Amino acid sequence: MTNSPRPAIGVSAIIFDEHERVLLIQRGKPPAAGFWHVPGGKLEVGESLVEGVRREVKEETGLDVTIGPIMAVVERRQEGFHYVIIDFLAYLIDPANTNIIPADDASAAAWVAENELSHYPIAEGLLPILERARLAYRGEKLGLADIKGLATDFIPIITHKM
Repeated sequence: MTNSPRPAIGVSAIIFDEHERVLLIQRGKPPAAGFWHVPGGKLEVGESLVEGVRREVKEETGLDVTIGPIMAVVERRQEGFHYVIIDFLAYLIDPANTNIIPADDASAAAWVAENELSHYPIAEGLLPILERARLAYRGEKLGLADIKGLATDFIPIITHKM
């Protein structure tokens, strides 16, 4: 039997401001300490995916968000951790409030323009997810949506009639 870590569910939020800058946090703890990622973390016992992503955003940035479609599901096994991470597109409840207060395991936070992303050490695999999320933010029909509004079942968004 191996000494592999037990898989855990992670949730994160891809948030854009009115200038299409994405909110990134610099991870202060492993895994990927020092790298920039979207706010998120481990789902807690008894918490829904949507509740978890809202809590993580609030804890790491002080911001309140509503949750949109799922943009990606990724698996990461690194530094003794094994996460299945669900990346949601999220929207600021108060678009005028972009004041970030980095806390919890975020050592820093910033609104980053698309042309500035290369100046940040970005977590593995995040850039293509951000590109797709930006398209969804602009109105493209992408991702898995909570079409019943129950925050439990996310299914593909249909962009054309069959």
